[in-house]
Amino acid sequence: MVHQSMDIIDSPPQSSSTFVGKLRAKVVEMAKNVLKMGKEDPRRIVHSFKVGIALTINSLFYYCNSLYDSFETSGIWAILTVVVVFEFTVGATLSKGLNRGFATLVAAGMGVGAKYLADLCGEKGEPIVLGALVFILAGVLTFARFAPRIKKKYDYGVLIFILTFSMVAVSGYRSEEIIEVARHRFLTVVIAGGTCILISIILCPAWAGQDLQNLIAANLEKLGLSIEGFGSSYFRFPEGEGRAAQSDNSFAQHHRSVLNSKASEESLANFAWWEIGHGEFRFRHPWKHYLKVGALARECASHLEALCGYLNTNDQASMKFKRRIEETCKRMCFESSKALKGLSLTIKTMTLPSKTTLAHLLNSRAAINDLEIAVRSSTTTSLSMEDQLLQILPCLAVTSILIDITNSVNGISKLVVELSEKAHFKKPATRTTTMTKVAVSSSSSPSHHQQQRQQQQETQSHAPLRWNRERSFGRTETSTKKDHLQERAVL
Repeated sequence: MVHQSMDIIDSPPQSSSTFVGKLRAKVVEMAKNVLKMGKEDPRRIVHSFKVGIALTINSLFYYCNSLYDSFETSGIWAILTVVVVFEFTVGATLSKGLNRGFATLVAAGMGVGAKYLADLCGEKGEPIVLGALVFILAGVLTFARFAPRIKKKYDYGVLIFILTFSMVAVSGYRSEEIIEVARHRFLTVVIAGGTCILISIILCPAWAGQDLQNLIAANLEKLGLSIEGFGSSYFRFPEGEGRAAQSDNSFAQHHRSVLNSKASEESLANFAWWEIGHGEFRFRHPWKHYLKVGALARECASHLEALCGYLNTNDQASMKFKRRIEETCKRMCFESSKALKGLSLTIKTMTLPSKTTLAHLLNSRAAINDLEIAVRSSTTTSLSMEDQLLQILPCLAVTSILIDITNSVNGISKLVVELSEKAHFKKPATRTTTMTKVAVSSSSSPSHHQQQRQQQQETQSHAPLRWNRERSFGRTETSTKKDHLQERAVL
């Protein structure tokens, strides 16, 4: 009994200590998450300070006596405008600020007009006219919000128009100072919106166009990593065993993130449309072409997702067939991967596609023909029975999907070249530097000029076309002159 009573007495401190421990663990976990968010994108911390500055400035409508005497309680609209309008990117802030400003101006004017029109109908007809006008405009504009074009760019403006018109028109029935109400409403919105726009542009701006460019470039690089990872994972043969090893599909996380990027790309492109010219992004920059590249990248990612279902094949016939097509498929994966990484660098640096990238594209096309030849030779020589043919059907499906992926990569390259022309991408810096080096060497001395020519011949012989320097995927031998003509044809 004594021991039981002692246990009962000791139990509350234990429960309290466990509660304190759990609370401490939650606080530590929350602090780690906050630090992680700040490290992932330091602009989030800057954005928080910018919102605080904007709210402090617009609080002067209440703190300053002269402003409060002019606007009185209407100054609260400035605070609400800052909270609603100020977004992370400049484009989003401009979109909401301009929509709110123009919608408030037009709606306030129409609300005053509706009040004076209702006054002409007498005391009994005034509420009927006001109610009818509010009903008609609210219904029509609410239906207009379903239109795709309005929903995409002007949805917030239409919403503010309905709110402002209803507020001015309805409140004007009881108030005689309707013009003052409309004027205060418009001025507070303009001042607060202008403050948000100026702070967003001047203090460490976060441009939606830059984020869109980085997102598209990162997606192309992720596709390149996934293609390269599939090539090394699918053709993995253990020594001394007759069946395939369990393949690693960790590469799939790269292209799966690309599949879920459509909403982010469209919203960033919409906000980038509102932004002013900045840096290398001129006015009327072709943002729609980024969406085209992103759509084709998602198509390529869907092909990669289909390939994940064919990673593990354990039968003997498929193993033999995989060994026959291994070299060609690996070369196709390698060249497509390098081409995508080069196109990603092209978009990120806003430079024209390099000769190395175009060479990888040409090699990937050539690998398609080699793969078709390898498949025909393998199926005609050793696969005469129907059961063996059925066993290699998954491998045939893989080759077909790889060809589709290569075609998608070539389609992406065409869109990137078109984007580079319309966006006026600059020439790669490496190309200009090599030209200046050759010019300097030619003007220095004949012996140095011969050494320079020898170095150029050595670099051409070790050009990136020979992809097996970086991977043991085989060897492709093509002449430099022929590649140069093909590159010009691609351009």
